[in-house]
Amino acid sequence: MLISFVKPLVYLSLPALIIRTVSNSSPTGRYYVRVGLYIGTLTVVAAWGVVVAAALSVVGRRFDVNYVVARSFYAIASRVLDIKVEVEGEDYMETRPAVYMSNHQSMVDVLMLGRIFPMQASIMSKKEMQWTPLGGFMAMSGTVFVDRGNNAKAVQSLAAAGDAMKQRKTSLWMYPEGTRHSQREPSMLKLKKGGFHLAVQAGIPIVPVVTENYWNLYHKGIFNPGIIKMKVLPPIPTSGLSAEDVNDLATRVRNQMIEVLVEISAKVPSEKQEAKESQFSPLLTPTDPVPPTVVSRGEITTTTLVPGGVETGGETESSTGSETSNLRREGSENGMETEEDEGMVLVGRPA
Repeated sequence: MLISFVKPLVYLSLPALIIRTVSNSSPTGRYYVRVGLYIGTLTVVAAWGVVVAAALSVVGRRFDVNYVVARSFYAIASRVLDIKVEVEGEDYMETRPAVYMSNHQSMVDVLMLGRIFPMQASIMSKKEMQWTPLGGFMAMSGTVFVDRGNNAKAVQSLAAAGDAMKQRKTSLWMYPEGTRHSQREPSMLKLKKGGFHLAVQAGIPIVPVVTENYWNLYHKGIFNPGIIKMKVLPPIPTSGLSAEDVNDLATRVRNQMIEVLVEISAKVPSEKQEAKESQFSPLLTPTDPVPPTVVSRGEITTTTLVPGGVETGGETESSTGSETSNLRREGSENGMETEEDEGMVLVGRPA
């Protein structure tokens, strides 16, 4: 009876044990385990999103689908990965209708969406996203899919989206950089103009949303727990602007976002600094003092220190230049620091 009860528990705990073992085996193993957990959680919540989309569409709340699904994903993933998102200026997310524009760094941005996504809003996405695990509920939740390979169709989609937003008083979330951009130093790509044309034509304000540069938490081979900061900037009105103002508007918005991005991002050591700190270390520790050797012309004097700093010995002997060379070579072979090997002990980069 007891065996029949314990056996299923063993089978259920086995995957968790394997995951934990792989995660603790190496930084690379830990990275892939966490990426797997992230994508797995995303897939499960996306499947849940199809059910939510169908249910909310029936009751006329189609544009709240993204809000429910996003918050569900954040509630689960933030605990699984131990990543918390802190938001400053969240009150500005109540602006509606609005075009929310955020910087785009990686797939982890979905976690930030989950933390901050507002009600009565849809997202703008490239057409290819229809075929991902997120595609089902995205289509049912009013996502604006843009064909980036066909400019005429893209402009048509944006114009229709702007008219619909004004009529329904709904908002739109987009990444105006057009693609993911992540590097060690905080920066942004040049912004695409489509979203700005939409906002200007519809007279809808733009709300910039800045996510700090989280390179220190996530990049290829690294996926750490921690805190990611976001800051929502005051709405930028577009009433009275025309198509001729779009370039200046895009430049102004980008400059504001970069300024805040640098302000809220944690400082990441440069590659040179990391290499310098990790490649070299002293040959011996301070608790294991090296017997100092004083070399003078024509003779060699050695003084040995024992623990506690007490001097012993005081032997002096004559030596030729060849003997001096021999002593240096012997010192090197015995592990003592000499002029030849001082500071040249190479320590590999931590795994």
